[in-house]
Amino acid sequence: MREKIEEIKKLESAPKIIKNLYNKEEIEEFLNLYKNLPTTVHNKKQNVIKKRWLQGYNKKLEKLFCERLKKEIGDFQMDNLQDENGKDIYGLIQESYAPIGLHVDAGFEPKSQVYKQSLIPLSPVGSTVIFKNRFYEGSTNFTQDPEELKKKDLSYGQNKRSSEHLKLYGDKPFDKKIHEKYLNHENIDNLKGLEVELIYEWEVGSMLIFDRTHLHCSSSVIKGKKIGIATFTKK
Repeated sequence: MREKIEEIKKLESAPKIIKNLYNKEEIEEFLNLYKNLPTTVHNKKQNVIKKRWLQGYNKKLEKLFCERLKKEIGDFQMDNLQDENGKDIYGLIQESYAPIGLHVDAGFEPKSQVYKQSLIPLSPVGSTVIFKNRFYEGSTNFTQDPEELKKKDLSYGQNKRSSEHLKLYGDKPFDKKIHEKYLNHENIDNLKGLEVELIYEWEVGSMLIFDRTHLHCSSSVIKGKKIGIATFTKK
């Protein structure tokens, strides 16, 4: 059970997009970082390659990223998994060929006060759907798939699986037009009771910041592949 729900709620705010935060050369540095980092996961079922942003590969970028994020959200601590040497990982860089489903990145430690997460697109085609609905019980993939729901023996850093969201937000059918345009990879019944807060159309050089309690997912709009950096903070 999450301990600091009231403290988390006090710092919640609407998602925001900061345009033109990174120039072409800085984006190129992020892409070079991605090339140099070792692959952490190649999930062939989801068709996604994940790389952890390990410390020490580009200290200039680490400093730049932290300074610019602090300017937008104030003081924060990184809330990331650790590598084999106990060092914090700055985030995850993902290369996706298929959209990622409905989930929340609300953390793995019930005592921590989760704060904001950010997304930096490194490729131009893609979009991310943020829902008004929130969830406070830790990082979770929301699904009705019986095979997914059976998965209980999860390794370090894996999201739990749940269909609990279907009991929380009512029975209102999801908007059919939005489903058709952006979310046709999701079963529309899995989106029952959800309302869209923001659809972030990816733009290289910009950054999306939103609360870690927001349910969200990739849209089905992908041209070939997309690459983005996700980072997670706490107070």
